[in-house]
Amino acid sequence: MSGRSGPAPFRHVLLKIHSRCNLACRYCYVYAHADQSWRRQPLAMSCDVVDQAAHRLAEHARAWELSRVTVTFHGGEPLLAGRNLIEYAVQAVRRALPPEIEVGFTVQTNGILLNDAFLELFRRYEVRVGVSLDGGRKATDRERRYAHGGGSFDEVSAGLARLRSPRYRHLFSGLLCTVDLRNDPVDVYEQLLMFEPPRLDLLLPHGNWTTPPPGRISTDDRTPYADWLIAIFDRWYGAPRRETDIRLFSAIMSLLLGGPGGTEAVGLEPIDFVIVETDGSIEQGDALKTTEEGMAATGLHVASSRFDEVLALPVVQARQRGLAALGDTCRRCELVQVCGGGHYAHRYRADAGFTNPSVYCLDQQRLIRHIDRRVGHDLRQLLGADR
Repeated sequence: MSGRSGPAPFRHVLLKIHSRCNLACRYCYVYAHADQSWRRQPLAMSCDVVDQAAHRLAEHARAWELSRVTVTFHGGEPLLAGRNLIEYAVQAVRRALPPEIEVGFTVQTNGILLNDAFLELFRRYEVRVGVSLDGGRKATDRERRYAHGGGSFDEVSAGLARLRSPRYRHLFSGLLCTVDLRNDPVDVYEQLLMFEPPRLDLLLPHGNWTTPPPGRISTDDRTPYADWLIAIFDRWYGAPRRETDIRLFSAIMSLLLGGPGGTEAVGLEPIDFVIVETDGSIEQGDALKTTEEGMAATGLHVASSRFDEVLALPVVQARQRGLAALGDTCRRCELVQVCGGGHYAHRYRADAGFTNPSVYCLDQQRLIRHIDRRVGHDLRQLLGADR
């Protein structure tokens, strides 16, 4: 996809139902970076804000004649909001949406509070559950720690054990893992496989040209993040059976073959999600909070603004214009249809905005070319065998 003539609707709304967390992960894009607006947010979303957000979603879905939308409960740590508020939010969204529009619910949690009472609630309403985990005990406890310094692995493992029990297993949507170069990549992958996730999301730590991520030096042509990811790709792709889906790799493979990407990390597809903060303010993606204060804000609120007003904002349109929104370097690159310029937040530089290649540009080039070679070789072998 090379560009768009008009906006694309929001199909996914993230509700920040609780603004605080019971962990103090040192890489957190909400609490540990430039934007500290979380300090001004109420602890939990009010029922009034829930109702307003549900109304705006229904209004948007009807206007765009959407057949399906997704609502994700997010935070902070969303389970801190409690079961009653989550149940209220599910019911409010279902009341607001007409019956012909299907709605899927998900929750992204650190898993610590994932007990049977929450899981029964999620089972009742078919809320799918994603859990954040960075590998085994050593990898997870390195960063995903309590404020007092203790690790969280044991509590998360216990939550995952309950989630993976036969009664709740169908709710498990996958694991989200932040890449840490200090951890052995294949060990991380195999430790995560112990939890039998249906999908893995491998996320590059958020950074940019002004505040580079760990180990990524702008004057250095080494590719430490590509090296780390390639080790997992080769282990994953070369396995005798597909043990799980890894969204980043699947997206790159699809894009190489001319298909969709389905993730904001790669490809040129427009963003299709919007965030409602705990106080009802409407924001762009949280990753923008790693650039500078207020970058994720839109100045709009669900009490007074339609989601179509968000789509009309230049800062949002820039993330929906595909190739046209990229700088000259990216537009000239032979990999642009696959890379898409990388994650929008990773392109930021204080003196030049977002029209730069990703701070991970060299890593992404190497990873994409590696996957292209391996998949291309196998396709040629397969096609040759069919002749």
